Amino acid sequence: MVSPEIIRRYPFFSGLNMDQIVSLAKVADEVSVPGGHYLHLEGDDLNSFYLILEGEVNVITTLPQKDKEVVISTLGAGDVFGWSALVPPHSATAGAKTAIPTRLLAFDCQALLKMFDEDCHFGYTMMLKVAQLIRERLNDLRIETIAYIAG
Repeated sequence: MVSPEIIRRYPFFSGLNMDQIVSLAKVADEVSVPGGHYLHLEGDDLNSFYLILEGEVNVITTLPQKDKEVVISTLGAGDVFGWSALVPPHSATAGAKTAIPTRLLAFDCQALLKMFDEDCHFGYTMMLKVAQLIRERLNDLRIETIAYIAG
């Protein structure tokens, strides 16, 4: 368990009440990871989603034709990733690799999903936040694709 005050500071969790923040804190662990560490690869089964406290994480994919790793985006403090752990089939849609030494909160998604079943409002609020995050990331990817094609 981590301090609920840590979670409460980050915009992703705005709109949650203190009981919900405490519930999140109960299933979170702080993790320090060296730079260059793979947190997961595309297709891996996921059990955690993450909040970056300090550092940077690259969201990556591999180009199969060239067996080349490509950075899709770089996330920093306050960003969350690994949302696929909350959405069936709970497998990573991209990889995640630390760019530099990074401190994270790792949330146990099996425990979270059980909480969401017990408190549907909490689950709805969190899944709405995940849907907004997915929307933002898809929009960013669309803009980058258009810029690449136009350039």
